[in-house]
Amino acid sequence: MVAESGLSRMPDKPSLDGLEAKWSRVWEETGVYRFDRTRTREDVYSIDTPPPTVSGSLHVGHVFSYTHTDAIARYRRMCGRAVFYPMGWDDNGLPTERRVQNHFGVRCDPALPHDAAFVPPERPGKQQIPVSRRNFIELCEELTREDERAFEELWRLLGLSVDWSMTYQTIDAVSRTASQRAFLRNLDRGEAYLAEAPTLWDVTFRTAVAQAELEDRERPGAYHRLVFRAPTGDAVEIDTTRPELLPACVALVAHPDDTRYTHLFGAKVRTPLFRVDVPVYAHPLADPDKGSGIAMVCTFGDTTDVTWWRELRLDTRAVLGWDGRLLAEPPTGIDSPEGRAAYAELAGATVFTARERIVAMLRENGELMGEPRAITHAVKFYEKGDKPLEIVTTRQWYLRNGGRDAALRGELLARGAELVWHPAHMKVRYDNWVEGLNGDWLISRQRFFGVPVPVWYPLDDAGQPRHDAPIRPDEADLPIDPYTDTPAGYTPEQRGVPGGFVGDADVMDTWATSSLTPQIAGGWCRDEDLFARVFPMDLRPQAHEIIRTWLFSSVVRANSENHSLPFAHAAISGWILDPDRKKMSKSKGNALTPVDLLAQHGSDAVRYWAASGRPGVDTAFDVGQMKVGRRLAIKLLNVGRFVLSIGAADERGGVSEPLDLALLAELAEVARAATEAFEGYDYARALERTERFFWYFCDDYVELVKARAYGEAGTATGAASARAALASALSVLLRLFAPFLPFATEEVWSWWQEGSVHRATWPAPEPAAAEAPAADRALLDTASELIAGVRKAKSAARVSMRAEVPRVTVTGDAGALARLALVEADLRAAGHIVRIERAESEGPLVVDVTLD
Repeated sequence: MVAESGLSRMPDKPSLDGLEAKWSRVWEETGVYRFDRTRTREDVYSIDTPPPTVSGSLHVGHVFSYTHTDAIARYRRMCGRAVFYPMGWDDNGLPTERRVQNHFGVRCDPALPHDAAFVPPERPGKQQIPVSRRNFIELCEELTREDERAFEELWRLLGLSVDWSMTYQTIDAVSRTASQRAFLRNLDRGEAYLAEAPTLWDVTFRTAVAQAELEDRERPGAYHRLVFRAPTGDAVEIDTTRPELLPACVALVAHPDDTRYTHLFGAKVRTPLFRVDVPVYAHPLADPDKGSGIAMVCTFGDTTDVTWWRELRLDTRAVLGWDGRLLAEPPTGIDSPEGRAAYAELAGATVFTARERIVAMLRENGELMGEPRAITHAVKFYEKGDKPLEIVTTRQWYLRNGGRDAALRGELLARGAELVWHPAHMKVRYDNWVEGLNGDWLISRQRFFGVPVPVWYPLDDAGQPRHDAPIRPDEADLPIDPYTDTPAGYTPEQRGVPGGFVGDADVMDTWATSSLTPQIAGGWCRDEDLFARVFPMDLRPQAHEIIRTWLFSSVVRANSENHSLPFAHAAISGWILDPDRKKMSKSKGNALTPVDLLAQHGSDAVRYWAASGRPGVDTAFDVGQMKVGRRLAIKLLNVGRFVLSIGAADERGGVSEPLDLALLAELAEVARAATEAFEGYDYARALERTERFFWYFCDDYVELVKARAYGEAGTATGAASARAALASALSVLLRLFAPFLPFATEEVWSWWQEGSVHRATWPAPEPAAAEAPAADRALLDTASELIAGVRKAKSAARVSMRAEVPRVTVTGDAGALARLALVEADLRAAGHIVRIERAESEGPLVVDVTLD
């Protein structure tokens, strides 16, 4: 509907400057993106929005992927769905702790009491100040609030159509309650369990690490050939990259078919330096072609050691502490004075120092063959860590995820097949991850700012915790912090005393909470009416590298708790690549913050670049594409002003001229193609198809009908037809571009329409386009070919585009010439052509231009 105020709102010189602030404010004030929770589930489109990690600043990769989601959200809203589009902040876990430590210059010491008057130093020194656990958590909360405000400001600048009345934090009371409730229910069903086992351990952060958080990095190393002694006194040579773990050696293994060592199977050999007798076993994982073909099993050097230890039921000789240093006392089995003296040289040393010392001792004893041989090999790291992981024995909480249960693994693979993937080939990553699991999900972490494991343990008469009898709270009491809260039936004075209780000191892995974002945002067990309207979610958008973590863990939790998928569709974004084709990320130091880009090019321009990246495809960072996007947004303002300035908005006549009918028929086909692309979650194809038509519309069609629309050529009916077609096309184009260029489209829409373009109906074929079968869409191509020929001739002759053309001769088949006759008047006016002559011939259309 045309606004009563007419075109009074249209500026004399349209500009992109200031549109972000203007429309962001209007959208918030008028509730354009507010979720209508009265709508039924079939009318709702719910999005499990990724909560960005609040630990510093957003980077251009965030802008890239979140724009994709926003384009889909806007499309669904214009299709009439009530879009549930919340925003969360992932602010618990290690990234926040590291940022707080560096920002305030503090470190957490749980042994310290809370200091209500503590104020962090204005200029942190090199030495971090120890603070209590509560003080540390307060600083985490303070800094995340600041970061969240900055994040929201940037998201609004980008134009995300989020309902900002629906936000959550992965550490707030709502999330803690949901996470702890889910854990307790996992515990009740036997899906959560406590176990003491070999654990991948980061010695810097002193926390356990799950399989999903590992990454292999190539690092230099060296093979050291050590001499063990067989019962006969013969030398048994062993190649190892971890000689410092020799005191933890519990066995040797060789392949069952390796005839070099079959005579040793079942026998014992003696270790160098420490003089411990260890058994020799056959095992198919031993590689005859690696080193000397026989391997030293230590507890624990790598995950293969863990496999051998478990399957061969070997002894445990732990030598590494949680700090990555060798323990003060030698392990069981090193009993000889000679062995204990050798170990005393290593006690308390770091892994690096212990390696240097043990190599020197082996060399001195003649038990090192030759010199170490340099190699490069893959070493496991925590994805956020700087030092290689070690394996230590710890007591941790686990969730069953199919890693040790073939039936559950089959269930989760079936869930992956039930999920609709965009693009489809991303499902392979999910399948490969599930099939390659070698253990359950380790969810406990030895950190401070996170969701506490919600259990206590009774203490026996000796003051030792009974880990086999955890005390669990009632769900009605959640959230709880067992570190400070007291379980029912006890008093605070009983904490830590024999016969009393102790709280579990660990927190849960951040993925243990993030895996519940559909439940948290949807109001699970908190707002059942809302939950019924939005769960399972329609869409999970995310990056491909966290399929193994966020997506898989979400499927695990929903499968166990809700007996369903947590979402129906998964839309996977690719990475942003720098000029060297490397992934842009904060950790790599090559990421760009988007604030300057948005200020320089405008939000619509940056969104255009982002939306041009196809689903699941890595995309190069390209400022040139942003410039193209800015040009497109400016052109949209200018063509909108032209169409409205000639009175097209007030036209009440119908579309009757062949060229106008052909345009609307082609535009109906563009709308159909864009709709099909969006339904397939291919926003990039929808943008590409719309943009290609838009430039034809501006460069050819508008120029062809301009004179007729002004009333300078043809009849009044022809002028009315042109203006009506222009207005109709502008309306459709604004709506087709609205998911990508929300600010420019809203600006033009506001000049002549009431309400927001983002609440307008997604384009269906216009009434005039119903005559499409009668409107020969090839008219557009024929007219474009002729006008392009005229422009080319004028350009070659270096004359004005307004220069008169005495004659244009067109040769072509009868169909092309008949189409030409239908649009001749428009062509003559647009090209300033005096006469058009036609000659029928076989072959393609040929345009011959005669200039004075």
